[in-house]
Amino acid sequence: MILSGNVFSTKLGMETSITIVTPNRFEVGHSYQVAYLLHGLCGRSGDWAEYTMLPVFANDYNVVFIMPEVARSFYADMKYGLDYFSYVTEELPVICQSVFNLSARREDTAVIGASMGGYGALKCALSKPEQYGFCCAFSSPCLFLKEDFQRVGGGEEFKKSYGPQLYKDFQAVFGENLEWNPKNDLLNLATRIKALEIKPRIYATCGMEDSLHDDNLRFRNDMKELGFDFTYEDWHGNHDWYFFNEALKRAIEFCFGK
Repeated sequence: MILSGNVFSTKLGMETSITIVTPNRFEVGHSYQVAYLLHGLCGRSGDWAEYTMLPVFANDYNVVFIMPEVARSFYADMKYGLDYFSYVTEELPVICQSVFNLSARREDTAVIGASMGGYGALKCALSKPEQYGFCCAFSSPCLFLKEDFQRVGGGEEFKKSYGPQLYKDFQAVFGENLEWNPKNDLLNLATRIKALEIKPRIYATCGMEDSLHDDNLRFRNDMKELGFDFTYEDWHGNHDWYFFNEALKRAIEFCFGK
């Protein structure tokens, strides 16, 4: 079953789109495992349902998938914009649990994303390890945020490397001068919780032909050094839906396979 519509968010102060995929046989009284499935930079809430075999996976694994819409926010409480991180991690679970019989146990909860959504999934899980038992991130950017900001330097160099629109997006998210904030830095978040007994199990992947492949390999090594339960796979593929569909299948098995 695929449900698409709008929900009013008090965190955002507006209506926002949402897509939900459930097993076709949705049983009243059954407490469902849940995955929050995050879209990429150029995407929207309906992408995963339209471009992958997600409805089939929902039936196979008997899991409910919640897909919010966050524009080009990098799942942040933006410097100049809306509080999308608070919406996704605090308000959205309450809204969905009030409508569907979703388990609130971290052992039954995953956050998954690709590209910008991969960064978002890691940020959610590393910021709130008590909330997410599993995290899966595909082809994630911004894994070394402080270095990224230092490397691109001033605005003109950034625009030359990544284009003027992304520079505007980054200014809206991180501040006019791209100020580093530890709350947005994945390795800082991971270091902060490395000694905790409760940490998310993480699955990550990136296509071998993806321009982000080297960064993802380095991130894998850093996370293993920090002592995380971190599974990494790669295979031939690029930054596209062919790769993301296969990655999603493997990630769901990682989180919810019996």
